[in-house]
Amino acid sequence: MAPVALVAALLAAAPGLRVAVAPGAARPGDAVLVRVSGAAAEPRGELDGRPLVFFPAGREWRALAALPIETAVGEVRAAIEAGGVRAEGALAIVEPGWPARAISGVPARFVEPPPDVTARIAADRAAFEAAYARPFEPPHFRRAFAWPRRARLTGRFGDQRVFNGVKQSVHYGTDVTGPVGSPIRAANDGLVVLVRDAYLSGRTVLVAHGAGVFTAYFHLSRIDVRHGQAIRRGARIGRLGATGRVSGPHLHWSARVGGLFVDPESLLAIDPVAGKARPRAPRLPPPAPQAPAVAGGPRPAPAPAAGAGALASPAVGDGAPLSAPPNR
Repeated sequence: MAPVALVAALLAAAPGLRVAVAPGAARPGDAVLVRVSGAAAEPRGELDGRPLVFFPAGREWRALAALPIETAVGEVRAAIEAGGVRAEGALAIVEPGWPARAISGVPARFVEPPPDVTARIAADRAAFEAAYARPFEPPHFRRAFAWPRRARLTGRFGDQRVFNGVKQSVHYGTDVTGPVGSPIRAANDGLVVLVRDAYLSGRTVLVAHGAGVFTAYFHLSRIDVRHGQAIRRGARIGRLGATGRVSGPHLHWSARVGGLFVDPESLLAIDPVAGKARPRAPRLPPPAPQAPAVAGGPRPAPAPAAGAGALASPAVGDGAPLSAPPNR
């Protein structure tokens, strides 16, 4: 029987060829790991119609893949072919429970950017697209991904957001609170492929980790790495700030796998050494919290101290990052 953290769906298409998807249950917008063993040749395949790119891992082939945020609750399949042999693996999709959040206190110029910054936003978008267009390469990392900062969360991936009561967007990242100047560390080994002061994301660092995985760090007050620099997991890449479209200091941390933004918390759940991942439980939407106080107005009572998994009232203005390509 397969371990709880790894549910393998095996079809008798041919002896020896086996497909496993980890975890066995995931939410829309999650990253997952597809494992293929017993292949006589390099495998090809798809996960719910999206192509997979494999890399060798010992006696297996593996691919990190992304579930689109629009994926319906139910089941999807990984269809694999190797040396003329076919096999499939199943993955359960559970309720994501996206919360809705109202964000106030964001300067109007960031909610509806004025015409005179259109060219700057377009240049930022082009810079992100060029960095993300890096060719596929084997993973640079050997360990699991880690939090860039351990603190209260002020927003999670998939939040449905309304800015100053007018502009709706989806939040494609995780927001971590803290005072300006707090150290921000690389989530894993990789290569710095973008260092930029962007209009909406502020001072930004983008790291390529190989295997089609990128992590981005927005709103930094200071950047401590340079473009092209190889960095190790836990290395300081900058300091927390409030640059770009924000209503308070925080780190917006995002992850991209196979061309899609994914929930960074799902990436943290994958153990690339063991080839396992913690299953994702269904989540019901929590009640929408009160919007944060606007500068100069009354301030809400402080949230209780909590670990990295706790969610506080939002103090941010990050939606779908307009300075980065949309999720597709």
